Amino acid sequence: MSTRFVINGTAAARGMTLGRARLVQPSQFTIDERPLAESEVETEVVRLREALAHASEELRQLRGKLRGALAREVGEFIDAHSMILEDPELTSGLYSLIRQGRFRAGAALKAQRDRLVAVFEAIDDPYLRSRREDVDHVIGRVQAALGRDTTPAERQIASRVGTVLVSDAIAPAELAHLTEHGVLGVVTTSGSPLSHSAILARSMRLPMIVGAHEALQRVTDEDLLLLDGTRGEIVVHPTAQDLARYRQYQREQVRSTEALSRLKHERTLTADGIEIHLYANAEMLVDVAQARAYGAVGIGLYRTEFLFLQRRELPDEEEQFVVYRDLVLSMGGAPVTIRTLDLGADKADSTGLALAQESNPALGVRGVRLSMRRPDLFATQLRAILRASAFGPVRILVPMITTIEEIAAVRALTEQCARDLHSGGYEIADHFELGAMIEVPAAAIALPGMIRHLDFVAIGTNDLTQYTLAADRNNDALGTLYDPLHPAVLKLLAQIINVSARAGKVVTLCGEMAGETRYTALLLALGLTGFSMHPSSLLEVRQAIAACSWQKLRKLGAPLLRAQTRAGIERMLERMR
Repeated sequence: MSTRFVINGTAAARGMTLGRARLVQPSQFTIDERPLAESEVETEVVRLREALAHASEELRQLRGKLRGALAREVGEFIDAHSMILEDPELTSGLYSLIRQGRFRAGAALKAQRDRLVAVFEAIDDPYLRSRREDVDHVIGRVQAALGRDTTPAERQIASRVGTVLVSDAIAPAELAHLTEHGVLGVVTTSGSPLSHSAILARSMRLPMIVGAHEALQRVTDEDLLLLDGTRGEIVVHPTAQDLARYRQYQREQVRSTEALSRLKHERTLTADGIEIHLYANAEMLVDVAQARAYGAVGIGLYRTEFLFLQRRELPDEEEQFVVYRDLVLSMGGAPVTIRTLDLGADKADSTGLALAQESNPALGVRGVRLSMRRPDLFATQLRAILRASAFGPVRILVPMITTIEEIAAVRALTEQCARDLHSGGYEIADHFELGAMIEVPAAAIALPGMIRHLDFVAIGTNDLTQYTLAADRNNDALGTLYDPLHPAVLKLLAQIINVSARAGKVVTLCGEMAGETRYTALLLALGLTGFSMHPSSLLEVRQAIAACSWQKLRKLGAPLLRAQTRAGIERMLERMR
């Protein structure tokens, strides 16, 4: 009988899902080193034989699911793993260790793995030496099969549901492919809810829990998991009561969706009639379709990195132009803000861009710094965006701006691209708007002198918080320090909003705070009238805004900024409710 237990982590992407566990590179297994009694030997041999057969069947089924290019690219590795499982040297050695050495199956696998790895390590050829990883993967699969203790009823449920991925970490580029292969949720032992992977999971509406430190030690392949991405908990071997809670969640989701759907075509107004502008963040056309369906007034942030993340070669001008053109056309005349390439330390390795190794990449060549070092790459993107401007209103947003000189250099290059396009006979808009993503504290502080060089402003609260507090948002050990409600962060937000408003420039907040209803009243109190968020949050935020009084909240803005502690800010938030 499988025993129910709960593993806690940090909620990163909301939602609840039920699926069977699939471990990625299981980090370690508990090995029983006790010697076997003679009466246990044959039982242990049978146990190992069944685990080997199960692992072989898993590989056979996986091989049968592959189609097209994936079958060619991945099939050879699966075939290699199958050959290792069928290798008489491996299997006979395992059975000898059990029968003659009185090893338990797990200990025999470890001993045989160590022996084979030693052989591979002694090989001079680097490629052949690297194949030791295949041995690790195969042994890990068999160890997982040995440790599996699911009941027949649980296996029957698991056979009907998709996969919950359990891993040490997941890169954004890997995450982008998961939903195509039946992955319903993700659990990682490390990470932060404000990492790029977590942001992408929310964009994909993929429930995700990070910082579940015990997951790889306590979860086994094929375990049935109930993942609650709102509570931040993973229920392993869920009971009938847990499954009833999941069914209730599904019913509530239907009712909530029906209630919110009535707000789809409503204007976004506070209780006292002040109009607030809700934009959508997007990466794919499916996001754009949802934005229009939920009544977004435009795209406040289109992340172009998605074009670069899934490939090794760089997209050319024509390919980018088609994507941007379709984006603009899909919004039917509503403004579209396209952010130029914003590749950072955690994403650059998965692209065709070769960056030199940096000792501190989060403070290194990223955003506009990378673009200006690759003017050919940057010009290609700017030309594609300008060409798309012929099909509807487009704003160009530049990330990681720190100085006025950077703005001037980008504007000069954009104007040169516009002249070249005109000379080449391309039709583009007569005027383009150039804005800066304010996410570096220096830019926030220097904004009074910088604002006249900009047509609009966007606030990136994720990085602004990280850089202001010197707290890596991807480091789960700093989870309590990384806090967008820190008094210094709120003061910077207030300054950006006030400076932009006084200059008559549109300001939109595009960070994760915009889509979290617990921050809605606070941002209104600071004077924000432009929010940009994932489309799935639009209706909830519209509902939250409708319950707020603009006049009341604006009176609380000054006292909020005088608060010196998190406790003081929390008390102010209570007054805003």
